[in-house]
Amino acid sequence: MASKKFKLLLLGVFSLMSGALFAQNTGVFDVNNSAVIPEKGQAQHNEFMNNAYDFPAQPRNQWELGISGGLFSESSDVSAKLPTFGFGVHVRKALGYLFSLRLQYSNGTAKGLNWKPSTGYANNSAWSAYAPGSVVYYNYKANIQDLSLQGIITLNNIRFHKAKSGIVMYGGAGVGATIFDVNVNALNGNSPYNFSSISNSGYTKRKDIRNALKNMMDDSYETPAQNNKKNEPQLFGRSLKPSANVLFGVAFKLGERVNLAIEDRWTMLKTDLLDGQQWQEHTNNDPVQTRDFDSYNYLSVGLNFNLGKNSVQPLWWLNPLDYAYSELNNPKHMKLPKPVLDDEDGDGVTDQFDKCPGTPAGVKVDVNGCPLDTDGDGVPDYKDKELITPTYCFPVDENGVGKCPDPECCKNIVVEQPVTCAITSLPSINFSARSATLSRDAKAMLATAASQLRNNPECTITITGYPEASKTSQSNCNKRVSAIMTYLTETEGISADRVQTSCEVGGGPANTVDLRVH
Repeated sequence: MASKKFKLLLLGVFSLMSGALFAQNTGVFDVNNSAVIPEKGQAQHNEFMNNAYDFPAQPRNQWELGISGGLFSESSDVSAKLPTFGFGVHVRKALGYLFSLRLQYSNGTAKGLNWKPSTGYANNSAWSAYAPGSVVYYNYKANIQDLSLQGIITLNNIRFHKAKSGIVMYGGAGVGATIFDVNVNALNGNSPYNFSSISNSGYTKRKDIRNALKNMMDDSYETPAQNNKKNEPQLFGRSLKPSANVLFGVAFKLGERVNLAIEDRWTMLKTDLLDGQQWQEHTNNDPVQTRDFDSYNYLSVGLNFNLGKNSVQPLWWLNPLDYAYSELNNPKHMKLPKPVLDDEDGDGVTDQFDKCPGTPAGVKVDVNGCPLDTDGDGVPDYKDKELITPTYCFPVDENGVGKCPDPECCKNIVVEQPVTCAITSLPSINFSARSATLSRDAKAMLATAASQLRNNPECTITITGYPEASKTSQSNCNKRVSAIMTYLTETEGISADRVQTSCEVGGGPANTVDLRVH
């Protein structure tokens, strides 16, 4: 019978596992996803999305269906044998991040065998085949089933320094009902066992006595034990008792929809008949009714599966602080005020970028916040009494006035006109991303530019690149302009004093280098 139950259990496990592995992966709870918010929470969700309420609505979460198998044992007046197989199934639903309810059915068989002989069984009809005063060894085989509703507390899903964990610890307690029936192995066929042969054998060690009993006794458990007292309830012909249990377990996540749980559950009943024996020996061998109550334990390993559409994982797998920490680190929902940047001198360039703080009010400034100097004589326009001073009159005095020759004495002086360059345009060189190597086309264009420079010896040029603000990009720009200068001076023979290089951050396309005439 136990073998059939075990096969059915395995079949159910593999069926549920296959369904879980191919089910939709729900992923992490998105607080903005209205699809997982139940109807009763939509009003709160709408207020939250409109920033009218600080707290998001609780999402709809999946049910858990679990199946387990493990070791079933009993604690009673009769010594327990090794634990036997038991199994259980349950459904569980979270009511919050910490508390959930679970309805569980369990079924197990417990066996027991005393290694000490007894004679105080006169009031137990199971041993009626034995003459009064004969030696017996109490034993039992109990089939126990229960149905209980349990409240479970999750112990470790609220985490302050980690988003979530693949391991959840939990504890709980519950109440329910237990039905049981107990049989004893009292007869060898239709005849009583000769237990006196073992009690008189001289064995003193528990192991030796139990081995002798094992060799003597069959596994029939043919005799109904004392299962019930008068006027007590029964169900399906079995004793029915209210029960209470406590439990502790650890679950290990195997996937978004499946986890493995190891759990121990201890169940208590107000009965002394789980072992079929409510009488114990007294010092004068008279039977005395015991008042202690029997209990049983179920140590199990189970597979649990999350079921449900448009739902998040069961809440005991989620950290309720995830959203708050995520929003603090990378705000997506909160309303942020428009940033206000200080501009102490009121010139329109914020202090963060102002290279000339303290500019007087009303003074026109350039993009760097410095007063304009139209003629470039070093005296800002608002102090310059000669706004445009010819360059041949430089240097200027503190008022921006140039020192030109006296017109009366220098009328016949011929002012040498600056030599102008006849080159009107030069090519731009394009590089592939992060490369500083000249392509064949680039070298051809540089050869043409060098020919123009040789035909116009009065011309000088600047090689200008446009890097981004990063150090890597600026370093790459320096390599590019150096490669062009090296090609012009060493390969094409252009004098180095006619070529300058420059890198201007953000002045143009990052992969383009311009050749400009001074």
